[in-house]
Amino acid sequence: MNRSDAEILWDVARVLAQDAADVSRRAGKPPVDLPPLLFFTDPGRTPRPWETAARLPAGSGVVFRAFGAIDARETALRLREATARRGVRLLVGLDAELAETVGADGVHLPERALDQAPALAAARPDWRITGAAHSPETLSRVTGLHAAVLSPVFTAGGASSAKSALGLTAFREATRGAAVPVYALGGIHAANAHALIGSGACGIAGVSAIQAAFGPD
Repeated sequence: MNRSDAEILWDVARVLAQDAADVSRRAGKPPVDLPPLLFFTDPGRTPRPWETAARLPAGSGVVFRAFGAIDARETALRLREATARRGVRLLVGLDAELAETVGADGVHLPERALDQAPALAAARPDWRITGAAHSPETLSRVTGLHAAVLSPVFTAGGASSAKSALGLTAFREATRGAAVPVYALGGIHAANAHALIGSGACGIAGVSAIQAAFGPD
């Protein structure tokens, strides 16, 4: 029986999370409790993200990125309802006030706002705080994050389409020097996800591929 794209992505994501936890234990560090799979929303590519969130596996996560949309609060509330019912964590992109308002589980910071992480971590120790990174140099110096999201690993769409893909070799080297666990983002789908096993990634992040795999038909 052929496995679905959703099953493949979730299985690979869990393998990556377990491998990352094992590495932390061997290094004498407590593993960070992180979702193996992160669904990143985008107003243009995921216009009804709560429908996908309602179908994600329990234990996964959603990163809501409003990008200034006028219906951000309404969408965030719908996502909170869907994720809470499903047992999925919700992180809000950049907007800590909105995260507070909807009772989110944390925030995700764009690379330009990574300096906010230490203050957020101190103010909300119960939150999970992730941040975007686009270079190994950024990964090596981040503070206050529970995890970073490095992209694009493969050729990607959306805002990352103009960026050169890192490739697996550069991604693997970047995770070795990272100060925090690292998610892989960018151009990942069911056909190439297995290539990430052994790369040092702690999980998979995605937009279109996750929506296509888990969203409504």
